[in-house]
Amino acid sequence: MIIGKLIQTLTFLVIYPHDHPEIASNECLTQNYLGTYGAQSVFTPPQSCLSSFALTTDVPTLPIHPDSQFVWVEQAALEDYLIDYPFSPQSLQGYLGSLPDIHTTAYDSFPDNQQPLSSPIEKQQLLYHTSTSALLALSPSHVSQLSHILPPTWRVYVLPSNPFPHLPVPESAIARVRDLLLSLKFKPDVAKIVSNISLAQMRNDVRFLTGEDGKSGIESRHSFSSGARVAAEWLKVRFQETGARCELQSFLPGFAPNVICRYPSTRDTNDSVLISAHYDSRGSFGSTRAPGGNDDGSGTTGLLAIARTIKRLGITFHSNVELVAFAGEEQGLLGSQHYAEKLRKENRNLTLMVQADMIAYHVPGEPPQLGLPVIGTPEVTQLVANISGLYSPELAVGTTPACCSDHQSFHMRGFPATQVYERAGLIADPMYHNSGDITERTGYDFEQLKSIAKVQFATLLHAAGFDYGRCSVTDKGECLE
Repeated sequence: MIIGKLIQTLTFLVIYPHDHPEIASNECLTQNYLGTYGAQSVFTPPQSCLSSFALTTDVPTLPIHPDSQFVWVEQAALEDYLIDYPFSPQSLQGYLGSLPDIHTTAYDSFPDNQQPLSSPIEKQQLLYHTSTSALLALSPSHVSQLSHILPPTWRVYVLPSNPFPHLPVPESAIARVRDLLLSLKFKPDVAKIVSNISLAQMRNDVRFLTGEDGKSGIESRHSFSSGARVAAEWLKVRFQETGARCELQSFLPGFAPNVICRYPSTRDTNDSVLISAHYDSRGSFGSTRAPGGNDDGSGTTGLLAIARTIKRLGITFHSNVELVAFAGEEQGLLGSQHYAEKLRKENRNLTLMVQADMIAYHVPGEPPQLGLPVIGTPEVTQLVANISGLYSPELAVGTTPACCSDHQSFHMRGFPATQVYERAGLIADPMYHNSGDITERTGYDFEQLKSIAKVQFATLLHAAGFDYGRCSVTDKGECLE
């Protein structure tokens, strides 16, 4: 659907459901992609593409300020009982009213509860909305303030300044994942290795990240906080202790860096496998405390537990392996978008990527679960589901509408990618984006955290290939020197 004509850039603003058939067949769309947010994909094709769309009405003009940035805002996929701040266009405009020099506007009725703006505001515009999401044009000075004025359960995604090609995952890359699926079988060595993950060490690590240990001094890991930089340095050192080569990679001024760690392959190959989490966090309205014990201290701790096991068992890999802790996820996948774009420009040969985000909360009375995303590479998602059945059969596996984590930055740039999450369903953690997101609380389940980390680790081992020989691993996962 064409939302409007952007007269400053001589482009159109176009939004389609992410699985709409016209996306793949219309080159005007595939070459002018701004990403997928929630279930909607955004494009800015040139006005010369007008004839490629079947139009039944005139296209409204949107005189957007030339310095504006597009921002997608969306209500997180929460259970109803957790929605304290319901999304609506009216409430969104109310929050935006606290920004300096904001002006209001009226918008016209549009079918299916979707409405484009009919008259402009000076530097802030509500361009489009559904019942749970909206696309804004904001001045750059206002974009950085959104996480401070909007409810923490509203997700914010800053769109790229320039469009990029909408790249489906190449058939050759999908074929490699299918080969892994076809050859997948239970391997006792893999089971022994992943069982070696230490629960006690995970407890210690995540309590450092949340500040619960009373030693780290971390109050918040918000991407702009000093605590996030403390966490980044600490993670770099811990990963390097496991034999990885690490770097702190900056991506935007003011943001804490990505922590990029690599284990080189023992064979002559340019194949890579990447597993990840995000270490930045968000807290409650009006609070500077953002411990992020589950979101995403759990995924980050699982990633570090995998690295510690690699060291402890002397594991080496047949492919190049990267373990990455991203920052800027809570501000719109910014760290992962930067890194995924870098890998795309390098034409990196990535076998697959698996992100772990929120893997420790377990609703009392429900079975331990593994949630897999709606948006991602289906073949990688199926591979992870099958691996879960082999190595963590205690997990009930299903899909989740919870969206969107860093795997999406890779999937929408043509890399095979998926996510592991704590629940087959909506977000149910009552401390989601809350200053109470610590580990010492009902529902924080280290056993589930370990079970899901085992799945991510086993996927890495099957996809990368490995050797180990520092010790003999017993059937209980114990390392005998």
